Parts: sequence; structure tokens; C-alpha cells
Amino acid sequence: MNAIRLIFHSAVTALRHNLLTIFLVLASVMPGYAAGQGLDDAFARLANPEGEGWRIAESDILREWSRSGSPAMDLLLRRGETALDQGDLAGAIGHLTALTDHAPDFAAGFQARAAAYAMDGQFGPALEDIRRALSLEPRHFAALTQLGAMLEEMGEDDRALAAYRASLAIHPHQQEAIDGQARLERRRTGTDI
Repeated sequence: MNAIRLIFHSAVTALRHNLLTIFLVLASVMPGYAAGQGLDDAFARLANPEGEGWRIAESDILREWSRSGSPAMDLLLRRGETALDQGDLAGAIGHLTALTDHAPDFAAGFQARAAAYAMDGQFGPALEDIRRALSLEPRHFAALTQLGAMLEEMGEDDRALAAYRASLAIHPHQQEAIDGQARLERRRTGTDI
């Protein structure tokens, strides 16, 4: 049990140092950063609290993020996600590790493998993969929400709340992040039942 705590402590300590950097990068993201002006426009529509255009923007962003530029790498991502959906965590981690080894600049691979690691209870590797995904794509709202959920599960409520808030600043319509933020704010005020 002490080894697990040491791993979590090390991961959280590293994350503390990297989280500030991530938030500073998020604040300084400039137009044209990601996959061109089209993706920047999609992020602008995603952040719009009015109307339903955000749903199309979300689909556009997720579709763009799922493209590595290589059919073989895209296949590994799909296989990893399918294994994850089927509860085959070892298979998912295997496919996604092959993906991240061969496509180290593909944020979706790290974010998906982080999900597999987290579901397997391996929070240290999951946090490292989230860090990597966010260093590659600082606007990766799914990775930020996933970070919030992991930190919340680890009892790091303040940091989890910061991750949820950062995610919602990018994509204010994510129900999981909305629920996580509300849950943690209720705990802070002592109204969580």
C-alpha cells in the first residue's frame, strides 16, 4: 500500500508542476495553433454558450483529433478504443501502447491510453499520459475532464476542481465536467449529502 501511495504522491507532485504550465499554455493558445483555422473556428463555436452549434463543433474537433495522418495508426486507435469499450483493458493498453510508440505526437493515443490505465487502477501511468496529451494539445477538453475525474478519485479535490474548470472554459457543455465541478463545489460548501 505504501508503494501505491508513493507512486500516487510522485505522480501528483509531477502533475502539480506541470498543471501550472498546462494552464499557462491554455491561456496563451493563439489562433492557428492546432490543425489550422478550421479547428480554431470549431473551438470558438464550441465555447459559445448559445444555440446548438457547439454539438457540430464538438463532432468536428473529435473527428479531427481521431486522425493521426496514418491509416495504420488510426486503426490502432480504433482497436484500442474497441478493446476499452469491451472491457479488455490489457488489449486496449497493448494497442494504445503500440500507437503511442509509433505516433508519439498523437494526443488522442495518450488520452485513450490514459483512460485504459485509469480503468485498470494505474493512476501513475494514466496521469503521465494525460500530461503528455495536454502538452501535445492543450485544448484537449476530454483529457482535462479525465484529469479532473482521476484527481477527484485520488482525493485531490482542489486540483480536480481546477481541471474541471479548465475543461469547461474550453467546452462549457460537457456534462461530466459540469457534474464534477458541481459535486466538488457542494463538498467545499458542506452541502454534499
